[in-house]
Amino acid sequence: MKKLGFLFLILLFLIPDLSAQNGYPEILSMKERAEVIDDLLEDKIQTVLPDLMRRTGIDMWVVVSREYNEDPVIKTLLPATWLAARRRTILVMYDQGEGKGVETLAVARYDVGKTFKKAWDKEKEPDQWNRLKQIIEERNPKTIGVNQSDDWGLADGIVATDLQEMKSAIGKKYSDRIVSAEKLAVGWLETRSAKEMTIYPQIVRIAHKIIAQGFSDEVIQPGVTTTEDVVWWFREKIRELKLITWFHPSVSIQRADPESFDHLRSFSSRPDNNVIMPGDLLHVDFGINYLRLNTDTQQHAYILRPGETEVPKYLNKAFDN
Repeated sequence: MKKLGFLFLILLFLIPDLSAQNGYPEILSMKERAEVIDDLLEDKIQTVLPDLMRRTGIDMWVVVSREYNEDPVIKTLLPATWLAARRRTILVMYDQGEGKGVETLAVARYDVGKTFKKAWDKEKEPDQWNRLKQIIEERNPKTIGVNQSDDWGLADGIVATDLQEMKSAIGKKYSDRIVSAEKLAVGWLETRSAKEMTIYPQIVRIAHKIIAQGFSDEVIQPGVTTTEDVVWWFREKIRELKLITWFHPSVSIQRADPESFDHLRSFSSRPDNNVIMPGDLLHVDFGINYLRLNTDTQQHAYILRPGETEVPKYLNKAFDN
């Protein structure tokens, strides 16, 4: 049986030739990553958040989350050393006006990273919610955004108990100013800063390198290796590089053989152990998380049949189209 000298990568996207690279792009230590994450967060709050708040008409954004039941958004606002909210974490972002930036406060007994400054002295005011009320009264925002949404799960992070307690604490005057911050929350999650975009191509290169290695004769031997073997190789490789994935990879086969392979079968009923054979077209859906940035890449690889030296013309034509 011939090994995968026959493997030829057909990529859906134009990327640099990784085959010429020795090893992976540099991956930072955990300590170095924490420093970069905190720097990116501070920069994004300064450069991205003000425009988002004005675009969505939110004067004050209040993000409330409790330990072990985190709002999806708060995870993107915490410092790198905070893996979750602590007790009840309340973060307040207040738009001070054009050219003045966003004031960032933590209704907590300590600073939340470098960005959110402590704004609660429990000795002077034992009630956390009452301190939030004082902060709101001092700034008198026209609109108070909270993460509540009928349509976007990622923007629906405030739990019913916290919302009820917040409204009760701040009173009707300010409760009437509470609005859904769904557009702001989604905008915050989907928008990348200039600094993030400088770093992101390097993260994509790491993901592409992992795929290239996984779709090579180092990993795949036609007639022996299964798609699940490759999937779990990807999982192991991600861990080996001290990275994480944000979804389980998938590797599937498209095969022009209706008697032994139904390429139209549903994803849920696809067998786990499809043996990879010459003539197969492989598809991978793969993503990593690094520096709080996710990749999401889909690529193809074709396994050359014995005697083939290049990808069949019909496949090239299909990808050209």
